[in-house]
Amino acid sequence: MNKRIILFVAIAVLFTAFGAYLSFKNQHPTNHANPAITALMNASLPDAEGQTHALTEWRGKILLVNFWATWCPPCVAEMPELVELQKSFVDKNLQVIGIGVDSPSNILQFTKKHQISYPILVAGMQGTELSRDLGNLAGGLPFTVLIGLDGQILQTYIGRLDMNKVRADLAQY
Repeated sequence: MNKRIILFVAIAVLFTAFGAYLSFKNQHPTNHANPAITALMNASLPDAEGQTHALTEWRGKILLVNFWATWCPPCVAEMPELVELQKSFVDKNLQVIGIGVDSPSNILQFTKKHQISYPILVAGMQGTELSRDLGNLAGGLPFTVLIGLDGQILQTYIGRLDMNKVRADLAQY
């Protein structure tokens, strides 16, 4: 009978320890850094005027990073909607960032012609690799990534954005 009691107590202690471990792990989640997000956030890219910006400028915000090109009709078509989204979510800690997969001269001409109220950075072909690392395996444009406050990818979008979907996704965070 003593062996049964000792076995029962040992099993109870093991289950209690396992439960405590799971509880601790849920309260203190491990934040594995995504190498693609790390590379994106460590990038320093010029704007259309040539001034370099580190993406860490926008750390602590929800980021909607939009990869686009001046020669891409769906990219250009969604830009006014991105401007409106930036304006309507400015108080909700959202920052839209455009990353141009195009030449600096094309992006400069484009930004002079259009009123874009969010940062437009120039990545050239480096932007293709950045977007591919973030999940754009097809290499299509536009490609947009929603990044949470914790630096994790919350959602990716390929093709022209459905702003109702984006707004619904943002409402969750």
